[in-house]
Amino acid sequence: MGWTWTFEYADGGPVTPRPAAATNEEFAQQADAESWLGETFRELLEQGVDQVTLVHDGAIAYSMSLHPPQ
Repeated sequence: MGWTWTFEYADGGPVTPRPAAATNEEFAQQADAESWLGETFRELLEQGVDQVTLVHDGAIAYSMSLHPPQ
């Protein structure tokens, strides 16, 4: 297994961004997953995604908000 993202509302509820294929995207390296997020986070925010979680081989690596710090 590789690196995948999950997408959530601020309350932790799941969001399925469009295209839904993004929810199934698997990356070979952590850096690839993070680069993809860096390229698409604005689009994800527009679709209602508030936070993301990076998962590696079924274990949570970290979670973070897509919103700028207050």
